[in-house]
Amino acid sequence: MKRDIYETLCRWKDEVNRRPLLIRGARQTGKTYIVNEFGQKNFTSLITINFERNPEYKDIFSSNNPVENLEKISLYTGKRTVPRKTLLFLDEIQECPQAIMSLRYFFEELPAIHIIAAGSLVEFTLASEDFKMPVGRIQYLYLFPLSFGEFLSAIGEENLRSYLFDFSKLTNLPETLHNKLNEYVRKYFLTGGMPAVVREYCTSHDMLNCQKIQRSIIDTYIDDFAKYSRNSKHQYLRKVFNAVPAMVGQKFVYSKVDNSIKSRDLKEALELLETAGIVFRIKRTSGAGLPLASGVNESYFKVIFLDIGLLHAMSGVYADTAKEKDFTSIFKGAVAEQFAGQELIVCQNPYTKPGLYYWSRDAKNSSAEIDYLIAINSEIVPIEIKSGSSGRMKSLMIFIKAYNSKRGIKISQAPFKAEIPIMSLPFYAIESFLKIEITHALS
Repeated sequence: MKRDIYETLCRWKDEVNRRPLLIRGARQTGKTYIVNEFGQKNFTSLITINFERNPEYKDIFSSNNPVENLEKISLYTGKRTVPRKTLLFLDEIQECPQAIMSLRYFFEELPAIHIIAAGSLVEFTLASEDFKMPVGRIQYLYLFPLSFGEFLSAIGEENLRSYLFDFSKLTNLPETLHNKLNEYVRKYFLTGGMPAVVREYCTSHDMLNCQKIQRSIIDTYIDDFAKYSRNSKHQYLRKVFNAVPAMVGQKFVYSKVDNSIKSRDLKEALELLETAGIVFRIKRTSGAGLPLASGVNESYFKVIFLDIGLLHAMSGVYADTAKEKDFTSIFKGAVAEQFAGQELIVCQNPYTKPGLYYWSRDAKNSSAEIDYLIAINSEIVPIEIKSGSSGRMKSLMIFIKAYNSKRGIKISQAPFKAEIPIMSLPFYAIESFLKIEITHALS
């Protein structure tokens, strides 16, 4: 199954000042699969060290001498590491923090060795107080569930995906093709982008089987709570985990989770889920200038889930999505905001931890809220998710006027319209719009 990150890995392979790569992302987003595929296709040999499956491999990194490390790897695996021809893959590296530390010495002393590390719960190791990160010696790469564009590629619509990158074609898109793309968006709403689910859909087209896999992934996340909740009770994690789907797209209020539990306990649980990559906070920002993070008010935030398909499995709104004509009305608009948020996350720089922001104004008789704010070419662009083709855009106009914005984006099921100051962007064109803007900025 083709992933966009594959091309990023190929460029990394040929970099002159290449650093060891640490792939970060939630469990079951496809880290191991993509590294194995990349290694098998681009190197003469692939050596995989899985610290979870083989705990004895931890002894390999008892010292920080990379030459000794490679000697031990040869003895343990019976394979020789050849510079520039072998990919060394350290999987589930969170089980061996010393191996993470050793990456700096590979960079400094054996730069010809191609080395990639990954781990489903590596974020907790990196965040621990006693862990000393080899700053500047490791390159991070973030992996998420498949985007809608990757989903199109997976189901055999690569040409259709490429077609969307020409806005001149989008302007006069035939209605039949527009409707076809909206139906693909509906299918993606249901399947989401978890690789195992998409693979099942491509193989069997059986949505019930896809739902079983989604439920299994959710159960796996719950089982993981014991691995990272030493300082937080499991019941708090479960309560927050189960409450998130009902609050997608809304201001997150701890009392709505359980008003009998102290906010600080629920806050800690939410932060753990965010560290695990299961949820993302959309932080409220003033919108007054860049970077958007500088205007954040930590007391106000919304949340979205890791994956829209898992959101369906948690909320049980499969039937609503399957039959509802207006995507933005499904689950009180939460599904549409989830989709847009996911696309905005995936389209950010894969080498940088993504951030999401929104804006609101609590003024008497003139309150307003913008679903998302993004930065494009040193410009703050407000984004609203609207129903139909003529949803009210009061908040967009308030923001544009207040901050002298050049433009705003309305995302809906309506066809593409490049109008000023508000562009109408269909759900299926979010990726193409963002990548065209990025390409234009770099050219």
